[in-house]
Amino acid sequence: MANIVVDTFVKGGPVMWPILVTSLTAASVVAERAIWWIGTGAKRESKRLEQVYAALEQGDLEKASRQARDTKDPVLQVVWHGLNHHHTSLQNALQVSAGVQIESAGRFLGVLDTIITLAPLLGLLGTVTGIMEAFRFVGSEDLQAIKVSGGVAEALIATSAGLAIAIFTLIPYNYFSSRVAKLTFEIQTAATNVEVLLEAGKKNREANRNTNSIPAHEAALSHSS
Repeated sequence: MANIVVDTFVKGGPVMWPILVTSLTAASVVAERAIWWIGTGAKRESKRLEQVYAALEQGDLEKASRQARDTKDPVLQVVWHGLNHHHTSLQNALQVSAGVQIESAGRFLGVLDTIITLAPLLGLLGTVTGIMEAFRFVGSEDLQAIKVSGGVAEALIATSAGLAIAIFTLIPYNYFSSRVAKLTFEIQTAATNVEVLLEAGKKNREANRNTNSIPAHEAALSHSS
């Protein structure tokens, strides 16, 4: 079996070497991204995020910040960064942290995108060189069918290899891109919720202060009378 693979690789011509490099690169990136997403999925803490929302709604900013601290959940990390810098610019802090998390989630996707385009082009290059090799013997006195068929085989092997790598890479690329889009939406939703709940919490605190100050004021009036 190994001999067949090596023999096919050699028959594909010199263009098979860059095709091999692209295939190894694609496999490495897919493996790295799969491990990253599995690890990220295990770090998600949706219940903890709900607790942060509840604390913000109650106006307890310190409790909310404490709940979001020391976590590896990317969404909670964005929330904590925003709460930790709310005194300067909450929105900017959320945007900066969100950008870092999204960039980390989309790491190496550009490499996969390049391979999806590059691999078929390398296969096409192999097709051209293979056909050129076959036509090199056409019209010559020592025309041999085996030499012509060798050039055709080179063209077909290179083309099929390039297309196979592109197909292999396209499926995980689309999957990882969808995961990045989903995480981006979750981070944006969390950031919006933090801004809305933080404002609501401020209003709740003000309302509670006003409610607590009314009885004291009335008691002072009744005492003076």
